[in-house]
Amino acid sequence: MADVTPFWLAGERARGSSTFEVRHPYDGAVVATVAEPEADQVERAVAAAVEVAPRLSGLPAHVRASALAHVSKEIARRGDELARLITAESGKPLTWARAEVARASSTFRWGAEEARRFAGELTRLDTDPTGDGRLALTRRFPRGPVLGITPFNFPLNLVAHKVAPALAIGAPIIVKPAPRTPLSALFLGDLLAGTDLPEGSWSVLTVPNDRVGGLVADPRLPVVSFTGSGPVGWSIRDAVPRKHVVLELGGNGAVLVAPDFHAPGDLARAAGRIALFANYQAGQSCIAVQRVYADHGLYGELLGEIVTAVRALRDGDPTDPATDVGPLVDVAAAERVEQWIGEAVAAGATLVCGGTRTGASLAPTVLTGVPDAARVVREEVFGPVIVVESVDGLDEGLARINDSAFGLQAGVFTHDLGTAFRAHRELVVGGVVVGDVPSYRADQMPYGGTKGSGIGREGVRSAMTDLSEERVLVLTGLDL
Repeated sequence: MADVTPFWLAGERARGSSTFEVRHPYDGAVVATVAEPEADQVERAVAAAVEVAPRLSGLPAHVRASALAHVSKEIARRGDELARLITAESGKPLTWARAEVARASSTFRWGAEEARRFAGELTRLDTDPTGDGRLALTRRFPRGPVLGITPFNFPLNLVAHKVAPALAIGAPIIVKPAPRTPLSALFLGDLLAGTDLPEGSWSVLTVPNDRVGGLVADPRLPVVSFTGSGPVGWSIRDAVPRKHVVLELGGNGAVLVAPDFHAPGDLARAAGRIALFANYQAGQSCIAVQRVYADHGLYGELLGEIVTAVRALRDGDPTDPATDVGPLVDVAAAERVEQWIGEAVAAGATLVCGGTRTGASLAPTVLTGVPDAARVVREEVFGPVIVVESVDGLDEGLARINDSAFGLQAGVFTHDLGTAFRAHRELVVGGVVVGDVPSYRADQMPYGGTKGSGIGREGVRSAMTDLSEERVLVLTGLDL
């Protein structure tokens, strides 16, 4: 079984009796054959995580920080190798795979820095007579071992966003990567194996989706952190209501181009950002641009600029550094998006450009006049599709953005500070990006959504808080 890629069980390479293939989305070629863990191996991983939890939590901060810093540096050092691996398993264009590698290195660097800063808070209690001589120290401790379930679209950095915060606070983690894209997570195991973290601190288990229910239900894993589709995420929460569940789910990224955004070059810049970030991962990002609302006075010019920018994007072989738009993750995903486009057109929408499919690849698509009930408006399309519509001023534009079951991030192109603060106040989303598309994410900032987009927040510091709980120490008899 020399050609079989092993998984990681409590920090050690392991193989089971079963395997599965990982195929390149662009041409279907076999990229790797990966070992699948057996039930007893999953049990050993969980038992090891439980056993090591007190020791890992008690490690000095500098030990955890040094481990995370090592991973950060190794990701950067082996960046080209990792980027090509991401492209091979996910079909992500090489340019964007390299960007993901850089972000993952940054995520672990932030983890190392935050591990050193995660200190606690002192509160004087002698503000009332009953508190004379008393002082409270509030610190955060891990809730317990974490089960991290990750999706296919960012096979390295979304794993980093589970692993780095957990290890930074001293919580063991079992990573369950997406079956389509397990190779980046397994590569990360190689880097973690080069640290001094104790055995059991982490495992990467390539468990198939139909077997993950046992891990979710296991009471020894009190935290489940899931990134993926809404139906799966909410089913996990429903299945374990007494666990601490973090859900980073879908989005329906909307942009508003406000009436004031018409200085020379404004619309061309907005259109370029909209076109690029609706299509940069073939639309397979929960904060990809999907809906665009432009004030009626700007609509016609903006639409023309968007179509020009979309047509300038180059799609094709993701290993070509010049490629902007690669394939979707598989043919079935591309067929679904193609069907949704067809439904919208049949209902009266205008197909301005794109809409053609070859295998798993779908040409970047712009639609207008789409009925509000169409799935390309109501649901997360997760494909290279933009719906562009005209609105009558800020009131209608903000209302149209909020008219969604999702609430992850939104973008508002405006120069007006009052409009920016109004959007921040009124938009029911986890984040508002002013002067850009909703696809912007810095890995250290709080990230998450409202409504159907999930619960909890990621971003390294925010995730560390979410994966831990407060514990108060009251000291008595002090001369303050």
